Amino acid sequence: MQTANLSDAKNRLSELVERVRSGDRVRILVRGVPVADLVPVQGDAGGDDRLADLERRGVIRRGTGVIPALLREPGPAVGGTPLSDLLLAERDEGP
Repeated sequence: MQTANLSDAKNRLSELVERVRSGDRVRILVRGVPVADLVPVQGDAGGDDRLADLERRGVIRRGTGVIPALLREPGPAVGGTPLSDLLLAERDEGP
């Protein structure tokens, strides 16, 4: 959890709100004493609350949305007969 003095919070409110929107929590201090917490609103994020909670606890890390080109390329060709064909042939032969 990040902390900010009241005067810093007033000057950087937009930045702190963006941090909260991304799932962080910010504690506001007045003369070193905690007086308030900025936390994400629960229930209105369109189902994003569970992901934000997992990210905040360090269980997951959200991706950037960019898939590397290597993962978009097709994999190596696999030789041989597909398993489904083998199973169907075995079924057709019967006991």
